[in-house]
Amino acid sequence: MPGRQPDAARIPMTDVDLSPSVILKLLTQGTVVSQGLLPWSSNYTFLVQVCGADREVLAVYKPQRGERPLWDFAGGTLCLRERAAFLVSEGLSWGLVPPTVLREGPHGLGSLQWFVPHEAEAHYFTLEGQFPDQVQRIALFDVICNNADRKAGHVLLGEDDRLWAIDQGICFHAEYKLRTVIWEFAGEPVPAPLMADIEAFRARLADPAGPLPAALAALLSPREVAAISTRLQGLLRAGTFPRPGPGRHYPWPLV
Repeated sequence: MPGRQPDAARIPMTDVDLSPSVILKLLTQGTVVSQGLLPWSSNYTFLVQVCGADREVLAVYKPQRGERPLWDFAGGTLCLRERAAFLVSEGLSWGLVPPTVLREGPHGLGSLQWFVPHEAEAHYFTLEGQFPDQVQRIALFDVICNNADRKAGHVLLGEDDRLWAIDQGICFHAEYKLRTVIWEFAGEPVPAPLMADIEAFRARLADPAGPLPAALAALLSPREVAAISTRLQGLLRAGTFPRPGPGRHYPWPLV
């Protein structure tokens, strides 16, 4: 699956002021034109232009057949997990994950995620001590999703000092696999408003008539969906940010 490297000078640092719903519609219905491979990715990842009738956005396209096999995650499921992470972020009403859809692209089925205009040199370590409320949400989101790969570079500083969480392909395993660089809140109480968000999300996930259970069931295995509920119950019962678990609890590389 060869491709050219995109010209960094052509990647805009600002974007049209579009609402998330408009971006989602464009990602779902627009024409996808590849701009080239993105460097430093472990799987085939493309920068693409998604064009509609009167507007366009840049997006990150991760085709299913470009995924490298992993011993502990089923083959061809990473793009499904990217979409599932977006659904969880939206279900929590936290807006952490850029708009993400699952659709056919130039190299087949894959995840298509809005390319967030961001500060290229900023990441979790450079932002240490800043935006604690947003970082707390990302830390809890990673617990809920069982993120096995929260590197510092997977936290982006977007416009208006908004943090975004990207690269959620290695999430949702039924077994404990949390590996993250964000442990600064370990053992601290979870703020009451975030606990309320988690409880509301747990109720949405438990509602058989709601859209969320069916949407996640189409992307994850039954055991993986059930494990989300188990992790939610654990957070609600403990009321604190978890401490590092057994085994390796940091990703590698860290950035």
